[in-house]
Amino acid sequence: MKLLPVLAFLTLGAPLAAEKVGSWDLDALKSQVPAMTWLRQDQPIHSLTYAGEKWLGKDTEVFAFYASPITLGDAKPGTKFPGVVLIHGGGGTAFADWVYLWAKRGYAAIAMDLNGSRPPAAEFDAKGAAIGNGHRGERTRLPKGGLGHGHTEKFDSIGGDTSDDWPFHAAASVMRAHTLLRSFPEVDAEHTAVTGISWGGYTTCLVASLDDRFKAAVPVYGCGFLHEGESVQKPSIDKLGDRKMQWVREYDPGSLLPRCRVPIFFVNGTNDVHYVLDSYMKSYNVVSGEKQIRIQVNMPHGHPPGWAPAEIGHFIDSKCRAGAALPVPAKPVIAGEKASVTCQSRTALKTAKLNYTTDTGLRSKRKWTSVPATIQGNVITSPKPPAEANSWFFTIWDERDAMVSTEVVLLP
Repeated sequence: MKLLPVLAFLTLGAPLAAEKVGSWDLDALKSQVPAMTWLRQDQPIHSLTYAGEKWLGKDTEVFAFYASPITLGDAKPGTKFPGVVLIHGGGGTAFADWVYLWAKRGYAAIAMDLNGSRPPAAEFDAKGAAIGNGHRGERTRLPKGGLGHGHTEKFDSIGGDTSDDWPFHAAASVMRAHTLLRSFPEVDAEHTAVTGISWGGYTTCLVASLDDRFKAAVPVYGCGFLHEGESVQKPSIDKLGDRKMQWVREYDPGSLLPRCRVPIFFVNGTNDVHYVLDSYMKSYNVVSGEKQIRIQVNMPHGHPPGWAPAEIGHFIDSKCRAGAALPVPAKPVIAGEKASVTCQSRTALKTAKLNYTTDTGLRSKRKWTSVPATIQGNVITSPKPPAEANSWFFTIWDERDAMVSTEVVLLP
């Protein structure tokens, strides 16, 4: 399988062949608006289905919630908004409260279910805010829902017919949702972003490497190099035997992220058990385009904790609405007894910390120490981490209390 687009002239003067990466037909996914049906438009959050990829020769459909400032009654028809595509994680679905959050931010937002199901109808509190009923209530299989997001579909199906591989369907369904979103008259098609949580962050990494129409991508937790280190997915990939490297080549984000040209903001915690810091930094490092990172000490893992960081909105605003960019730190260094980093920022820097761990053993169990750092202009300094520290990085906050990190220095 080739990881780069297949571009070839058939004859002199003939058009280029279709752009394909792996099994994804990018030309079709970007240009063909999928057929869709509105299921409900009498609420602030609308619901719909749209056509997915074929599954073993059969047509499929994907459920999605959609909202914008117009559907919420906060803007008049005729106004245009940037767009955002929201990708749930394992065990998740399309979340009405997540769509509502982004519509309130001034975006046209679409969130799809990648398990062939639909969640309960959106519910609202007395103030009109969406309630997170997708986190609880019963979900219903769609008549043409296609494959689910179980272990077999994610891993064991590799080889043979691609149409029974969940990673293929997930990325394709997201790109189809993106094309559909861009077709809506209230959407500024040239200013769209994508963000996803856990397995949705994994899928965000794939999509950001495939769909260059996005202006920003924010994978939360999810990353690549899942076949290495302490990844909880590693045993499942190892069990594939002689099919292991085929899965890695086709569906591990580490194989696709080198082609990512969408500005990307990685968000994770120091102790995440699902997407371990070592794999996360490898994923960050293989991106040669514009990238930033936010590592939080002991960040909890989940859907609401994953979409809570305000920095996600700041980063996407800076690419889609001319918002102030997040601070951009350089690579941290140690000179003498000091650790330091320079940081470029349009906003005033407020506080900074040096974080390090001297623990060994499982990454998810290590304790971290955070100490104050000093800011002088655009230079942050602190005493260097102790000699026994094996991992360290700076975190920096600006006047908005927006936090970014340097890359994490991982020592042998």
